[in-house]
Amino acid sequence: MKAIFVQLFLVVLISWVAIPRQAYSQKDISLADIWVNYVFYPKSITDIQNYPDGKSYTILDKNSIVMYSFKDGKETKTLASGSEMKWEGSSISIEEYSFNSDASLLIVGTDIESIYRHSVKGNYFVYNMSTKALVKIPGDGNLRLPDFSPDGKKVAYVRDNNLYVMDIASAKETAVTTDGEWNKIIYGTTDWVYEEEFGFTKGFSWSPDGKYIAYYRMDESGVKEFTLTFHGELYPEEYKYKYPKAGEDNSLVDIYMYDVAGAKSIKMDVGSVTDQYIPRIEWTYQPGKLSILRLNRLQNHLDILLADASTGKLTVMYSEDNKYYVDITDNTTFLKDGSGFIFSSEKAGYNQIYYFDMTGKLIKQLTTGNFDISSVLGVDEKNRVVYYTSFEDGPMNIMLYSVNLDGSKKQKITNEIGTHDISFSADFSYYIDNFSDANTAPKYTICNNTGKAVVVLENNAELNGKMTEYNFAKKEFFSFKTTEDVELNGWMIKPPKMEAGKKYPVLMYMYGGPGVNTVENSFGYFDFAWFEMLAQNGYVVVSVDNRGTGGRGEEFKKCTYLQLGKYEVQDQIETAKYLGSLDFVDKSRIGAFGWSFGGYLSTLCMTKGADYFKAGIAVAPVTNWRYYDNIYTERFMRTPQENEDGYDKNSPINFVKKLKGKYFLVHGTTDDNVHVQNSMDLISALVNANKDFEMFMYPNKNHGIYGGYTRYHLYNKMTNFLLENL
Repeated sequence: MKAIFVQLFLVVLISWVAIPRQAYSQKDISLADIWVNYVFYPKSITDIQNYPDGKSYTILDKNSIVMYSFKDGKETKTLASGSEMKWEGSSISIEEYSFNSDASLLIVGTDIESIYRHSVKGNYFVYNMSTKALVKIPGDGNLRLPDFSPDGKKVAYVRDNNLYVMDIASAKETAVTTDGEWNKIIYGTTDWVYEEEFGFTKGFSWSPDGKYIAYYRMDESGVKEFTLTFHGELYPEEYKYKYPKAGEDNSLVDIYMYDVAGAKSIKMDVGSVTDQYIPRIEWTYQPGKLSILRLNRLQNHLDILLADASTGKLTVMYSEDNKYYVDITDNTTFLKDGSGFIFSSEKAGYNQIYYFDMTGKLIKQLTTGNFDISSVLGVDEKNRVVYYTSFEDGPMNIMLYSVNLDGSKKQKITNEIGTHDISFSADFSYYIDNFSDANTAPKYTICNNTGKAVVVLENNAELNGKMTEYNFAKKEFFSFKTTEDVELNGWMIKPPKMEAGKKYPVLMYMYGGPGVNTVENSFGYFDFAWFEMLAQNGYVVVSVDNRGTGGRGEEFKKCTYLQLGKYEVQDQIETAKYLGSLDFVDKSRIGAFGWSFGGYLSTLCMTKGADYFKAGIAVAPVTNWRYYDNIYTERFMRTPQENEDGYDKNSPINFVKKLKGKYFLVHGTTDDNVHVQNSMDLISALVNANKDFEMFMYPNKNHGIYGGYTRYHLYNKMTNFLLENL
């Protein structure tokens, strides 16, 4: 489970239901401003791609692919336009695109449909930039993950669970696999749980020389099915997919190597144990050598294997054990000179960067200190420099740093304190910095690799002005120590005009899941404007990162191991106690709100912490970790068979008798992630305990609960609930 990412769609203006508000500001924020007109939605520069020349980048703008110069940020030219691409008499709407290595060809995707959180399917074409010729890759809206070969002469892709290769010049298609089948066998992509918890869907990769394609085979025949029911027709439609819950069987995963010239595949020897995970594969720059990450079922032992494409034999290049679990990241980078690889690990107590040779021998630990690095952005091999982002300036900030490959000359590159999302040019001469802080909308700037600004592409000055116009209160950071002497970080939004001596109600927003922070010095849209609206209505809004969250080292993050919910709810209760001690807080009117893991935590606050919370909202909550997927849950809890008490002692279902305050439960009925089963069983327990509560189910909505006026409707209901009960 991850912090929720929701794609927002602009919708037509509608009139809004007026909500009583105190006249604190020049302009009051309304729900229609937030979720109908998107008044506070920042401008962004999306889908930035490096152009193969290394000096330029491209952006998809109004159905055209436009090139810009890193040197000055100026538009160079329009490379291609969907209006010029004709297929069966109609122009193409470009929704995805990618270049081959010399930018002579382009893959264009259209009619793109989401499958799950990260996966999509659609129609794809190969477009010749010189001749303007268009070749359709075979498929009818069911094509996935097309990828050029390194020489640009072929394209590999997935269709209906099988992997294919098409020769572009002849349009001849070759089936690499033929026995792929829905809910049984998957080639070249992943099952639901790998997509959700290991965060990738592309399950194949061309070797750098184009001679081989490494690909996943996933046999999910033995995985139990879950059924989602979609309403709207005379007979509801049932959708069945494979979802392995905690303690249940997983897909059997193998890695194969396809010899393109010989048109044959061989199986890699990933070991005799089948109950394991293969969370990553990546080609090295040694000819025919593939790295395979192998993780045991308990996720506390990691091997990096080196596979020989011609024989299928493997050697163990690197191993790591952890007393808790090993986090899988994308921080592994193999150097093109073949000398070794960069890897990040928490083995010293904080996530740090290491440089190993190709036998797994440590060459140099590149970073040290009591801080976590966030991500490795890449290696400039010419200048022997590693670029990375780090929490070194506090767990709420993400800053850009560099360090030489010999461990010398570490440099802090960004100076503005906040969150920096960095996209480097191919040669690491420039980067685009998406910077924001808690009270400043995103600013997009081209900088050189020393951090000097070249040009500001977008500063969202209009939105920053609107926040002043609507009298947004400043988000303030604070910290306090619990009775267990644990220091916790938080942020607070106060009503714009507070009256001396008056005590105000508090809404505590929480997520609290492993490694995920809500106390971030960054600008958000998901809830920030709603929190500001609540502040205008006289609420203090607070969020605190409990134990288990990220950026503060392994022990702080992993102390919740085997007992998810225990320390998290203790820390949220401690937060309520601390807030209640402040002279402007009404300790009898403290509420909790969370979504997903946050909904689990807010429900625990209303049950285990019933003495401290007057009202609570839980959206799409987990209510029993037995109901959630096995990769995520077992990483932190092991299996229910091994850790029965850990599952039961912190399930809110087992504490409903403690509920005292007003509780509002929300769920989407076709949530493929946190199944509505979680809420249904909680409802049964609440009814059996004769506890009154409110609930609302959104038919045919997934974990994000969005689309049309859904968000507007949801936030209207949550606002009214708070106004009436807090």
